[in-house]
Amino acid sequence: MKENSYSETMKASVMKRIKAKESFVLDLYVDMLVSEIQLNTRREKLMNRIDKAIDDRDKLLFLNLTKELNDLNKQFGT
Repeated sequence: MKENSYSETMKASVMKRIKAKESFVLDLYVDMLVSEIQLNTRREKLMNRIDKAIDDRDKLLFLNLTKELNDLNKQFGT
């Protein structure tokens, strides 16, 4: 069995840490992307329901849905 030198061991350790950081950043990016897709989908569904409430002249439903949309926008800072 070959023993690694100190410098080889340190290089391997550094590379392992770099790969772990890259993996973390990629996971974070994927999570952000999924959240953005979910937010846009939810917003689009709300907008469609709001449009339907307007077409149906359902004022109460319209007010409830617009409040929900405003809350969603506040929650995500949009």
